[in-house]
Amino acid sequence: MRTWLIHLPRSYKRLILAVNDFCLIEISLLACFYFRLGWGSVDILTSYAPVFLATPACVLLFLYKLGFYSSITRHAGVEVMSVLTRGISFGVLAVLLIFFLIPVQPQLPRSVLLAFWVLSILLLFFSRLFAGKWLHGTSVSSLAVEFAGWKKRRKVNGLPVIVYGAGEAGRQLASALGQGMRYEPVAFIDDNPQQQGAVVCGLRVHRPQDLSELIINFPALAVFLALPSISRRRRQEIIRFLEPFDLHVMSVPSMDELTSGLLEVDEIREVEVADILGRESIPPDEVLLSQSILGRHILVTGAGGSIGSELCRQILKYHPASLVMLDHSESSLHTVFSELEELVARTDNTVGIYPVIGSVLDAAFVDAVLARYGIDTVYHTAAYKHVPLVESNGYQGFRNNVRGTLQLALSSARAGVQQFVLVSTDKAVRPTSLMGVTKRLAELILQALSHQAVVVPGDLESDSVVANATTGEPPMCTRFTMVRFGNVLDSSGSVIPKFRRQIKAGGPVTVTHPSVTRFFMTIPEAAELVLQANALSEGGDLFILDMGDPVKIDDLARNLIHLSGLTVRDESHPAGDIEIVYTGIRPGEKLYEELLIDDAAIPTSHPKIWRANERIIPWPELKALLGEIEHAFATGDDEQLRALLSRPEIGYQPETRGMVRPSNGVAWRLDAQCNNRDNSLPTLL
Repeated sequence: MRTWLIHLPRSYKRLILAVNDFCLIEISLLACFYFRLGWGSVDILTSYAPVFLATPACVLLFLYKLGFYSSITRHAGVEVMSVLTRGISFGVLAVLLIFFLIPVQPQLPRSVLLAFWVLSILLLFFSRLFAGKWLHGTSVSSLAVEFAGWKKRRKVNGLPVIVYGAGEAGRQLASALGQGMRYEPVAFIDDNPQQQGAVVCGLRVHRPQDLSELIINFPALAVFLALPSISRRRRQEIIRFLEPFDLHVMSVPSMDELTSGLLEVDEIREVEVADILGRESIPPDEVLLSQSILGRHILVTGAGGSIGSELCRQILKYHPASLVMLDHSESSLHTVFSELEELVARTDNTVGIYPVIGSVLDAAFVDAVLARYGIDTVYHTAAYKHVPLVESNGYQGFRNNVRGTLQLALSSARAGVQQFVLVSTDKAVRPTSLMGVTKRLAELILQALSHQAVVVPGDLESDSVVANATTGEPPMCTRFTMVRFGNVLDSSGSVIPKFRRQIKAGGPVTVTHPSVTRFFMTIPEAAELVLQANALSEGGDLFILDMGDPVKIDDLARNLIHLSGLTVRDESHPAGDIEIVYTGIRPGEKLYEELLIDDAAIPTSHPKIWRANERIIPWPELKALLGEIEHAFATGDDEQLRALLSRPEIGYQPETRGMVRPSNGVAWRLDAQCNNRDNSLPTLL
């Protein structure tokens, strides 16, 4: 019955309500006559027939004109009382006026209409509340208890807000906000023409085109997007529509967060940058993910970082045999481990999670970890990634990103690890920074090992990896894979958190250059694609993730300012709120990023994963090259270092100011000497 009523056409619902109200009005009027005149004293229906015809006609007419029948019954609340009171009051006054001008015999007692006014308001009001609760599934037996404890919603005087979306999430949000003191919803906006004009939770639903008028009538300070289930592309369109109004735009959690119970609908937050960009993610291939994870013993290095921690979250969903989280930062590792412990406890997951503090540069330590936990899959995300810091600490970046990758790869090969995945970056393509150079060298190491290396018994220091595959020794069984992509949204040190902090502080917002562009991807999508790329690997593969269109950082900053309810202050708008200051390109940075070196990529079975074919350096040659690079770092020989890194396979293209350090290479020499006494790269190799 409930389902049938809810899905009736709107016109039929209004007709049912009107008939219901007509009956209640007649019952109220008849009861009031009997209470006033007594039972059996006069034939009331015959004597006062004109009153029984005129009263419901007048009351229903005024209720209709006041929009009483535009509200949605199952979402009606105490707010219908004001409309109902006005409609019945006008109707009673009209009846008094009619029968004053056209008197009836016997005379109409005015006390009857006064009693009718009170009784009809109560009957119609409680009939609406009863119907609304019943249509929501409340049993009849519990309705009496609920109404017995009913109290009128208290008046709030918080900041006025407009709720975009009159669906279930919007109604829940408006109800929740109405119970607090901070915000006061004043209107709904909805794209659905069937919703427009209706009254939901006492608020009228308007068209998006009415927003300008609403801002004039209600000095709304914010718009709350209550649209958890719409596509990201549609959300971007709505945000672009709202941007010129300089309203503070906030959003309810996503449908996944609501259904999982992680967040409630009234937990309002800033609009996600992914919504501004409008990038649509493809649902992950469950088969590929299971192939990479199910039943495996997995090690994630850099597990406390943005990508590493998200990889751990994603891995847990697909039931590995165990998950080992390695990071040199105790605080970062503790934060992620605590979160995952709670997740496992909440979902009754039986996966063993093991936090390990240490560095990939410690060979004996890494060997022990791989052996102790029986690791068969490694996801290597540990790296120094901040371009300006690596630029001024070149050797440390080389040591961590290059030597660390080599050390971990060799340890994995010795331990019989089956899969090794390196998370790389678009900055490795024709790098202008030392950070990009180190990631490119890390890619070349894995490609060289994958294509030519064999394992020879013996110590690592005794040249355990050679390039001649004809020696008859067993080939290296580890399948090395590289995954290259651009920036991820809201990662540590990225521009998004920085822009938000600067806007909150009142500005200025700092942008390096008005033309600088970057690729962006959400952290969860990047992690999912890395896991799926591993399943596609055949060994030695370099995968490129489809990052979509590049984004101008200047436009991103302006969007964030507008969506915070503020305006940009510039020459055209000197009275604006936030100024954008251009600081200039930093050492090692590019105006734009690239993902391919040779501009050639082969599609895979996944629409957002491509396989690149790029030149490699054979292992003997690369081994010698790495030793020469280390020596150039140690001696501070800038010219030699530039020459070595400018090889076509590396493609280092520094700007004039790209290598920032004290003159004569003093910082690099000191850096190398302090860290290279007993652990030089040539000795290691």
